[in-house]
Amino acid sequence: MKLLLSRPSVWVPLLVLLLLASVPLVAQAIGETFYIAFFARIIIYAIAACALNIALGYGGLVSFGHSLFLGLGSYAVGLAAFHGIGSGWVHLLVCLVACGLVGLVTGAISLRTSGIAFIMITLAFAQMGYFLFVSLKAYGGDDGLSIAMGSRFGPFDLSSATNVYIAAFVVLVLSLWWLARLRVAPFGMVIRGARQNLRRVNAAGIPARRYQLLAYVISGMLCGVAGLLLANLNAFASPSTLAWSVSGELIVIVVIGGLGSVFGPLLGALVFLGLEEALKGVTEHWMVIFGPLIVLVALLGKRGIVGLLERFDARAPVNVSTTVPLAENAAIDATSTARKTT
Repeated sequence: MKLLLSRPSVWVPLLVLLLLASVPLVAQAIGETFYIAFFARIIIYAIAACALNIALGYGGLVSFGHSLFLGLGSYAVGLAAFHGIGSGWVHLLVCLVACGLVGLVTGAISLRTSGIAFIMITLAFAQMGYFLFVSLKAYGGDDGLSIAMGSRFGPFDLSSATNVYIAAFVVLVLSLWWLARLRVAPFGMVIRGARQNLRRVNAAGIPARRYQLLAYVISGMLCGVAGLLLANLNAFASPSTLAWSVSGELIVIVVIGGLGSVFGPLLGALVFLGLEEALKGVTEHWMVIFGPLIVLVALLGKRGIVGLLERFDARAPVNVSTTVPLAENAAIDATSTARKTT
């Protein structure tokens, strides 16, 4: 407990999670249900940022195409509901299969390149998805598609904002727990090592590209789950979800929170969407203020909000599951274990 209290980079995110868990009760008590929908949106974007963090933060894959997976998750609900299918299990299955297959194909093609070429190819795939759904006039085209029924998981129905909030919060907690475990797992250490030195990982006998492709596919599938939740929250699926600007927002959220950190996506989403909502209530020219504030946050800490919190950490034994620094030889340390998994 003493160690926990001496590390703001740990207890602050845990406190945020505790406060988020109380939002539905507090909002119902004060009669302000708007906050349930608002914080549900923050949580959903935090899940999408967690997904991107796997590819970008851990793997160093700067993807401008994750809006494609967010949109696929939304339309997995919208198209199924349009045809009278309300089962959440079917929605989830369609979401995971579609995002998995698309992630496999687009990832295999994109990973043949690197750097700016990788960015542009992922962006191109996202734009292809955008124009595909815009062209589907039978399903609303660029006007989007209303969702008459929420995803039903047995007795649990996602047709209300409160139920969506509960489901999203559970998914977020599980995602954060899994990210923490992934950091120290052989798979996670390989993709983190490949981010630093791809040649060195390959020289150790580990097929780094295969690991990166798997990380990209998993990232896309988790982002699709966020899209599924977003569609239920809005009761609407829109092609705008697939716009490149949404991918840009997710990247900004991850960078603000802290690249490669466990709690960075959560803190980044809270600050990004919280500032946006607060400034919208002050002036219609909120973007003029919002932009410089985001730049300021990024400049204050090279590793985002988590980096800022770590500056206040008291001297304590290093815990690899909560610290972000990445040693270049991480993959080499995991070589013997990773080889057993390949």
